Amino acid sequence: MLVRADIFIFYIVWITMAQLLAQEEKEKTTALKDLLSRIDLDELMKKDEPPLIFPKTLEEFEYTFNEHGQLRHTTTGDPFVFNYKEDLHRWNQKRYEALGEIITQYVYECLEKDCKLRKEMLPVDATEDEPKSFIYLSEDALTNADKLLVLIQGSGVVRVGQWARRLIINEDLNSGTQIPFINRAMKEGYGVIVLNPNENFLEVEKVPEAEQSAPDTSDEPAEKRERKEEREGKKKKDFYEKYRNPQKERETERIPIRENSSPEEHTLYVWDHFISKSLAENIFVVAHSYGGLSFVELLIQREDEVKSHVSAVAMTDSVHNVWHQEANRSIQEWLKERCCNWVSSSEPLDTPVDPMLPDCLRLSAGHPLHFLKRTHVLKETTRLI
Repeated sequence: MLVRADIFIFYIVWITMAQLLAQEEKEKTTALKDLLSRIDLDELMKKDEPPLIFPKTLEEFEYTFNEHGQLRHTTTGDPFVFNYKEDLHRWNQKRYEALGEIITQYVYECLEKDCKLRKEMLPVDATEDEPKSFIYLSEDALTNADKLLVLIQGSGVVRVGQWARRLIINEDLNSGTQIPFINRAMKEGYGVIVLNPNENFLEVEKVPEAEQSAPDTSDEPAEKRERKEEREGKKKKDFYEKYRNPQKERETERIPIRENSSPEEHTLYVWDHFISKSLAENIFVVAHSYGGLSFVELLIQREDEVKSHVSAVAMTDSVHNVWHQEANRSIQEWLKERCCNWVSSSEPLDTPVDPMLPDCLRLSAGHPLHFLKRTHVLKETTRLI
């Protein structure tokens, strides 16, 4: 009996110890989860990051466009390298974006110097101090009595004259810009208007809340104020020591551009103030991705005008939806007659693709990638118009 009692007591102790160990392990796990929840992983990724200061010109970046319109390093002749610094994705992304802004300015210069387009500021009655946008027009855009070509890009960071920044950087200017469309159209006697649907606001640096409404401490005793400032300073120092001084991006706020605060609003504004005033007997539209949606919205808002002026519309991977946009039956019928949408597909170029909605003809763009299809359909869209 004594042996059985000892075994029983041992068994009880063993169970108790197992429960205590399990509880301890659970507490450790909970503590670890709590610790991880309080760590800002984004901040940790910024440690040891070089300053977010980048060149301001292509020359300072040591890149240039060669005779084929390809972006190449001025010394090595190599294409652009995204992973310039290993394991620093955010820094590499910021570098890429900085280069993208320079290329945007470069495209503007090409539109003005090579294509001979002129810049028109928006709104047309803008005051000196308010945010502004702009579009580009050929000299005969409003006076050409024969035909006018209107280009509407998709959404994103791209600005007037661009189809895809990624293609400009990694392929060439002909693939990523609207310049081939513009040159061919002007060669064949078209006036040209190039929209800028993504320039919707002015981005300005935000004033920190602490500066906006700093508490009045003038009545506090000097000694108390000094101790308070010393404590706050120590907290900041400890924080930056812990995370090895990660860089913070400047906070900004956006001031909308009047009557151009969205792609749809911009397209409507340019129609009312420019396109509808053109003398062209035939207006043709090329719209990519969200540009197709913006055009359909214009058609809904100005149905009679658009129907009487626009002869044909060539779209590439348009994201419009006649049901969600509540296009009426007459608009749907007009789209079937006057519009063609080249979509991502591995089928040969111009192969009919089953329509998802009862709106317009859908043909294969000859390539499955969304951002590459304009190169494949340039010849066909020009044939359509």
